[in-house]
Amino acid sequence: MTLSGEALIARLPKAELHLHIEGSIEPEMVLEFAERNGIDFPHKSIEALRATYEFDNLAGFGAVYRSNSQVLRTGRDFHDMTYAYMRRVRRDEVMHAEVAFAPQGASKRGVDPIEALEAVLDAMELAKADFGMTGGVIIGCQRNWGSDEGLAMLQTVKPYRDRIMALGLASMEVGFPPRLFERMFDEARDMGWKTTAHAGEEGPPEYIWEALNILKVDRIDHGVRCEEDPNLMARLAEEQIPLTVCPLSNICLKVFSTLAQHNVARLLRSGLLVTVNSDDPPYFGGYVNAEYAECRKALALTDDEIVQLARNSFIGSFLPKSETSKYLAAIDLVLAGQFDAHATECLRP
Repeated sequence: MTLSGEALIARLPKAELHLHIEGSIEPEMVLEFAERNGIDFPHKSIEALRATYEFDNLAGFGAVYRSNSQVLRTGRDFHDMTYAYMRRVRRDEVMHAEVAFAPQGASKRGVDPIEALEAVLDAMELAKADFGMTGGVIIGCQRNWGSDEGLAMLQTVKPYRDRIMALGLASMEVGFPPRLFERMFDEARDMGWKTTAHAGEEGPPEYIWEALNILKVDRIDHGVRCEEDPNLMARLAEEQIPLTVCPLSNICLKVFSTLAQHNVARLLRSGLLVTVNSDDPPYFGGYVNAEYAECRKALALTDDEIVQLARNSFIGSFLPKSETSKYLAAIDLVLAGQFDAHATECLRP
């Protein structure tokens, strides 16, 4: 069997490494949760809500994101949203998902962050059992609320340290450089967590350097502005530091004008460990397979490059090497026509 193009994309096992679980909520679910929680939501139809999904920048997107997140009021909401995401991406042959959850956002809305965290964790465990997936939760710190609040948040979730995979740093970059959060990342490493940080999306290459040298992160979220600094490019390639790139998000938020101008293919061809992810799929126009397919068309990605992106998604994950090896072997079996990724029994521990 020879797979090519969109058929290849459809069948390849993949991991998703850059997904904000609150940003996975579909418009239909926004209105459903608003109704069941008795919220007088400003938009009364799917069409009216979708009409707000046009953004000029990260700040404009953030305003819509926060408005929609107001409907997340109970553990049931977080559970249903998380399970729905895992069920949906399994259709794209996503077999491992590392999702970011923001306890601070829940707390700001008057929701118990521990109730919400437990709901996300429980939904992921159920989805793993139901869909034969693996995954983990990344605790997302919102940099715009400062380091002290981030440290307090870490203490809140510390009792769950053994069920949490990593610490991440998210929200608007400009004005909140990574160096402000050094202590928080030191504490996360002391708890045994992996680390990642948004850097080089709207922020300059210097933010990527800070994330690497000061925060000592294991990978970079976005990172596309690394191309402006040849020395940074060389380091990322040499050390194979993963970049969790989100091309459709970058177009919607005007990081690049068009997908044809996006640098994900150039970064891949320069030897960087690039992965492709959906970020907040309902807002930006597609889940993982759509990201792959649109990049293939706009950037003339070859079948070999599509396969490399799928491999990179597991190599760049926070999985143990033994688990990574299983998934890489599954890709080889699919390419050889010997394995249907929906039949996951051979991948279970």
